[in-house]
Amino acid sequence: MKNLRRMIMGIMSGNPKEQPMHYGEVFSTWSYLAGIKAMVAAYQTQENHCGDEDLKKMIKALIEQGKQEEEEVVTLLKENGIALPPSPPERSKATLEDIPVGARINDAEIALSISKDIAAGLVACSQAMGQCTREDIAMMFGQFHTVKAQNGAKMLKMNKEKGWLVPPPLHAQKHLEAVPVTTKTVSKI
Repeated sequence: MKNLRRMIMGIMSGNPKEQPMHYGEVFSTWSYLAGIKAMVAAYQTQENHCGDEDLKKMIKALIEQGKQEEEEVVTLLKENGIALPPSPPERSKATLEDIPVGARINDAEIALSISKDIAAGLVACSQAMGQCTREDIAMMFGQFHTVKAQNGAKMLKMNKEKGWLVPPPLHAQKHLEAVPVTTKTVSKI
């Protein structure tokens, strides 16, 4: 038993890049790469539909960030002998005027979609970091997470400034009166 423990601890010590990836790390990185590839393709399409210049700049920045993340994850997977997920084709460029009015995705819808993607990306990065036994992979996802958090803050500000944010019902009442709970109250529920 001691020999097995020494062997495992030997594998898990030293240079993290020399440590094997475990199945959770493989699945997280592979899935993340598939998602990034799909996101870049979607943002290329949304860029064609976008009319707002600030949002268009954000989309371009997100596409570039996605390509950088893709490059890092591809390198990691290749170094570890893991097959890559398929890539969607590059989207062609179009002008907003080329797209019929009824077929356009409006700027508010694009902004909402991007905000949703950022939120999902934060969760994916957090989950991947929590699964990692290799510090280099955890740090890579930590860096991705930090950039996504910054982009999320930028999108929130833009959504507010442009009037695209649709808040849930707001709770304006600051002080609630305590409602005594009795067995009669509970039985009615």
